[in-house]
Amino acid sequence: MSSPVPGRPRGQVFFSIAGVAAALAAGVGIANRVHDRSKLRDRTIEAAAPIVFVVQPKPGDPQRELVLPGNVEAFTDAPIYARTSGYLKAWFADIGTTVKKGQLLATIDAPEVDQQLQQARAQENSALANEKLATLTADRLAKLVDTNAISRQEYDNAVSARDARRAELASARANVGRLEQLVAFQRIEAPFTGTITARETDVGQLVDAGSTGAGHELFRIASTDRLRVYIGVPQARSTSAIPGVEVDLTVAERPGKTYRGVIARTANAIDPVTRTLRVEVDLENPRAEILPGAYAQVHLKPADAVSAMLVPASSLLFRAEGPRVAVVDDASKVNLAPVTLGRDFGTQVEVVDGLKATDRLIDNPPDAILQGQLVRVAAPTAPAPPATKTGR
Repeated sequence: MSSPVPGRPRGQVFFSIAGVAAALAAGVGIANRVHDRSKLRDRTIEAAAPIVFVVQPKPGDPQRELVLPGNVEAFTDAPIYARTSGYLKAWFADIGTTVKKGQLLATIDAPEVDQQLQQARAQENSALANEKLATLTADRLAKLVDTNAISRQEYDNAVSARDARRAELASARANVGRLEQLVAFQRIEAPFTGTITARETDVGQLVDAGSTGAGHELFRIASTDRLRVYIGVPQARSTSAIPGVEVDLTVAERPGKTYRGVIARTANAIDPVTRTLRVEVDLENPRAEILPGAYAQVHLKPADAVSAMLVPASSLLFRAEGPRVAVVDDASKVNLAPVTLGRDFGTQVEVVDGLKATDRLIDNPPDAILQGQLVRVAAPTAPAPPATKTGR
């Protein structure tokens, strides 16, 4: 048995040991309370996290053909207006008529223009006579001025009068030429070879010159042996729309028949509203089997292969910075991933960039969901077993 420490009472040693034990017990109690509070806080945060349902993207259709709606237009389409005013005397081409360049379509009766032309020709003859007289006078005075029979000023006046008469003659001839053109415009001719698609006039109707004001369209002519087909290629596939690439076209009125067209040109700019590239396809139509204004389907075979994924349309978030999907990581936190959309199939949307097959997407995410937000993934519900029929 050990002896007590000399110089220190036994009671004092006992109280020291008891104080240390009490301090240790208090520290352990505080640590336990801190740990319990931390666990309570974690459980509270976890319980406050919203419960979400997740889905996984599916591989898209491996077929790379892109079918787009196309608007068929005539390669050349122009309205025909009158260039002179008068009454329509006769017309010689109705709708559906194929006409050649320069073929007569109609004639206009304009007696006022004819009379103006006669007046202008008379003024031209008068100006020509005055010019001849002024020229003769100037030539005669040129001989006299050398002998000092007349003054130099008198001769200069004669030369100026001759030049003025020549200018008047040129003006009269220009007026005659203008009225001759107006008389020629009484014959309305086809500007190019094509088909009359509209006739908006008839015999006896008063027509006015020009395409504005009282003037109105008399005929419309379209060249249908070659057509333009306009399509809008989605931005994700715009690199496949290269001039010179061949495409196939189909129309509803000729089922089972395919027409071959060629991409002629592109707008070289993405429409900021539709996010598509405007592309023109040229199509030969020698038999006029496809009509202008028709609806066609253009089959574009992109040269580049894009690995696309299909996601539910309900999993998309449309933000100001672009489309997003809410991906749940292994720590149950949300990552708002940007995606590039492809074709829209209604309930499903094609995503061509920004997703992996192993990503977990939140279905029907709330609009207020935030980057890095903690969520709880709901356990998948097991399908109900099939009902069995029991017979007696």
